[in-house]
Amino acid sequence: MENLVNSSPLILVLVFLVIGFVFLMKGADFFVEGSSSIAKRLKVPPIIIGLTIVAMGTSLPETAVSVTASLVNNNELAVSNVVGSNIFNLMVVVGVCSILTPILVQKETIRRDIPFSMICALLLLGLGILAAGDTIGMRLGHLDGMILLGFFAGYIVVMIQSAMKARAAGKNVDMEGMEEEIGILSWPKSILFIVGGAFAIAFGGDLTVDAASRIAIDLGMSQTLVGLTIVSIGTSLPELVTSVVAARKNEVDMAVGNAVGSNIFNILMVLGVASAINPVALIRENIIDIVILIVFSLIVWIYAATKQRISRKEGISMVCMYLIYAGYIIWR
Repeated sequence: MENLVNSSPLILVLVFLVIGFVFLMKGADFFVEGSSSIAKRLKVPPIIIGLTIVAMGTSLPETAVSVTASLVNNNELAVSNVVGSNIFNLMVVVGVCSILTPILVQKETIRRDIPFSMICALLLLGLGILAAGDTIGMRLGHLDGMILLGFFAGYIVVMIQSAMKARAAGKNVDMEGMEEEIGILSWPKSILFIVGGAFAIAFGGDLTVDAASRIAIDLGMSQTLVGLTIVSIGTSLPELVTSVVAARKNEVDMAVGNAVGSNIFNILMVLGVASAINPVALIRENIIDIVILIVFSLIVWIYAATKQRISRKEGISMVCMYLIYAGYIIWR
């Protein structure tokens, strides 16, 4: 797809960009419908589904971009894509959702999920600076990648345990009556929606990023700046669209869980796989951006913890902070 986009005239690239957005939006809609139905059938809270299945599905573009970048030794793009996407997820995805409808944040999310996403960012910062197991500093080596993947495996185990507890607690729910009341999709249709939605999200994200990158490079932007802006925003579009769709369907738990879960997945799984395949170098700007990610995470945590909700005003302030950050990275 990248070769086709790069060899096409600019007007056709713009058409590809629009097609990519359409696939992202429809794919996200199907993915939320299928995931929500499975969550209700298994008596699993939507927050758990958002933190796992939906988060992984919407992180497919980040996975493809960062792993491919690692394979071709374009390491700056791998790190800047993940860190830039995480900042976008946190400030814009959650911010826009809270502007659409104030988000009530569960105690478990405040106590466990948001702090763990901050720990992941701190782990990335520490491994990048200390370079555990490497003689060369400021990079993620093979051992660092295995450490990140180990943390990811532990996170998945905790999520599965939480899902099993939630399912056990809801065993007495009358599913037949519940299906009639809220119109849960059948098992085959739910799986078809999830798989089809995931493929549409992956294809749409890939096409959108390729088209946007081609447009940006034609305008004379550097590869690092493309990674921090166009590529990171482009690969985060599935999280944005999916969370907005979830918020509009009143699945706000899934909206927050998707954004936070994607951040955890991006650092532990995406960069874990990328660095396990090929050592990923970090530059000084990457360290600054990781620190900014930690600060933004702390701000969102404070917003969520004060009244167990993120209000419209707080959502607006989050989007404004991201715009200031975007201006800073363009200026530098």
